[in-house]
Amino acid sequence: MKVLVAGATGVVGRRVVPPLVAAGHEVLALARPGRARRVAPGAEVLVADALDRDGVRAAVRQAAPDTVVNLLTAIPAEPDPKHLARDLAVTNRLRTEGTRNLLAAAGDARVISQGLAYGYQPDAGPAGEDAPLWRAGPPPQFVPVLAALMELERLTTRAGGLVLRLGHLYGPGTTFAGDGRFTRQVRAGRVPLAGGGHAVFSFTHADDAAAAVTAAVDRDVVTGVLNIVDDEPAPVHDWLPDLARLLGAPAPRKVPAAVARLAVGSWGVAFLNRLRGADNARARLRLGWRPRFSSVAEGFAAEFGTGVGRAYSQSG
Repeated sequence: MKVLVAGATGVVGRRVVPPLVAAGHEVLALARPGRARRVAPGAEVLVADALDRDGVRAAVRQAAPDTVVNLLTAIPAEPDPKHLARDLAVTNRLRTEGTRNLLAAAGDARVISQGLAYGYQPDAGPAGEDAPLWRAGPPPQFVPVLAALMELERLTTRAGGLVLRLGHLYGPGTTFAGDGRFTRQVRAGRVPLAGGGHAVFSFTHADDAAAAVTAAVDRDVVTGVLNIVDDEPAPVHDWLPDLARLLGAPAPRKVPAAVARLAVGSWGVAFLNRLRGADNARARLRLGWRPRFSSVAEGFAAEFGTGVGRAYSQSG
């Protein structure tokens, strides 16, 4: 099968090319000008800016792929939670205009798009794919991000495609990598338990995300939306202190939400105190996919330590 990967130089894009090639697919990588050298070996590189409608049309139609994998993002290395809407403005355009450009050029090709699994309306328990997204009172800085994600999902599913809602990515190249921004802040003791750290995170290792994309390419009857997350959603007040211990960092300070809001804004507080985890049962059933790490406790132990991580509970 001929598979075009748009966003092939990103965290997931670089890790999905090798398994697609190993599975016998002919892989084409769409990369912005100046980024071709970042594409993983094994793919034929097509150079085009996803926001250039004519350029995308020419590149995609010439390639004539059977499947288009849409991983388009432009997330800065150090986004400011107080200015999330500003820092993700280009990513929001890629998720809307970029997706429209890809779909217009793709013809009859199937489209698989990358979404997010932590945009659900806060509530108790892990969210399945039919749970509502955060429409009632989300932090203002998150509103345009959610709107772009909703439009990406609408465009993809209307075209008969599949959206893979990824959890909080960790592993090489992510903010949770050894040299990543979040990890550096934890080492410096700069990530507090804001308001108690009650947000529940569903994590996804970058390799597990790539494995899910590869599985989805081979299952062309699967459409709609799927959560691609690990098996055990984890509250911040559990995983953050454990991460600090693995890193040899100071234990996170407990800070009232009102105090934290002065430093990181309403989105920063919500990120640490309000997010809801997600359930992966539908993806396991429909894709036959299983995460390599069932929990972030295991994943962080593999990334930063030698022990086996403990299970987390959503209680508390």
